[in-house]
Amino acid sequence: MGQDQSNASYRLKSILDSDLYKFTMQQAVRQHFPDAEAVYRFTHRDKGVFFSRRCIDAFQTSLTLFQDVFLTSDEKVWLASKCPYFTSNYLDFLEQYRFKTEQVSVKFVPVSEDGQWGNLEIEARGLWVETILWEVPMMACLSELHFRIDRTDWSYNGQREMAQRKAEALLQADCSFSEFGTRRRRSYHTQDLVISAILKAAAKFPGVGKVTGTSNVRLMFFAKKYNITPVGTIAHEWFMGVAALTGYDDANVRALRLWEETYHDSLLVALTDTFSTRVFFKEFSQDRERVVKWQGLRHDSGDPLAFAPAAREMYESVDVDYRKKSIIYSDAVTLEKALALKKQCTEIGFPCSFGIGTFLTNDFHTKSSKYKDKSKALNMVIKLYSIDGQPCIKISDDLEKNTGDPETVAFVKKKYGLPV
Repeated sequence: MGQDQSNASYRLKSILDSDLYKFTMQQAVRQHFPDAEAVYRFTHRDKGVFFSRRCIDAFQTSLTLFQDVFLTSDEKVWLASKCPYFTSNYLDFLEQYRFKTEQVSVKFVPVSEDGQWGNLEIEARGLWVETILWEVPMMACLSELHFRIDRTDWSYNGQREMAQRKAEALLQADCSFSEFGTRRRRSYHTQDLVISAILKAAAKFPGVGKVTGTSNVRLMFFAKKYNITPVGTIAHEWFMGVAALTGYDDANVRALRLWEETYHDSLLVALTDTFSTRVFFKEFSQDRERVVKWQGLRHDSGDPLAFAPAAREMYESVDVDYRKKSIIYSDAVTLEKALALKKQCTEIGFPCSFGIGTFLTNDFHTKSSKYKDKSKALNMVIKLYSIDGQPCIKISDDLEKNTGDPETVAFVKKKYGLPV
């Protein structure tokens, strides 16, 4: 079995066991939309993979323990020094923050004849500024329990060595990359050993490539323990929420402007695909000063090899030197994909880096196949469903990844001139 204590509940070790952009967005939401009411919903895309009743019972028990977690005084001091863009007012707020378990509802829907296996429905409902922190630790909790209780045909054998080999290959190709694997990690232990392996590789190849950090902000267990930087800026939900609350006319630009009001000259890497990259580039390029100000772009869906040429064209259209900007690729990045994109960007002259998640923290094979067959990660998301009763949607650059109310998706696509 992959984990000991298969019946034990999962205990969140720190409020900082989450991705940095959940906290940066929380600060922005608190400034601009402190009274907005949000609903988040869970989607499990693997229709043939079910959860056991025992796993979901453990999941529900584990969520009740989240309320015991809070920002410690040491963590607060560390955040203030490591992340100077967090205001003292926000850190005071975060110090008082507690997960409210009554905001989350979990429903097990049996499908097996014996009622012991089924699907899962999760909803978080409450103030956006509060519910925003549920997503990442809740997904990490569910993933760990699923692989501890339901799918146990795996082990940690070779994981550290495999992670180091991947990191060494990336570094030797002069790639800069961060670890982005919290939400879908196999377990906390997996992420821990992956980060230690990555840093061992970095020590072996100094001055070649770069390990730029981790998206996980956990003080005692990752960021401070390994003395690396928490990284990340902004996610789809910021654009989704701003558009739902303020309208879809120039929604990308308005979301960027509000972000600038919070962060000024920090954390200015723009995610392009919430309503399609085509629409984003069209709106973004209307203001050359803003294009100059924002430091780079993040690619998260669609053909990655088409992105750098399109971004170069956009920058050149407003006479901005793309060689002084950067691209972060974060969509299901593997070693093969990273090497191909690094090669392309080097040829173009476009600085790039990679945010690598599941490929590092949930790349396992089954013991029963003698480690030949994949033990696949859960293909799950928790997305912003509505704000103040208005549906929240995401178009993306992959048609099958459209998220949210179908009528609103169709309306927005029509408004932006996208194929319905």
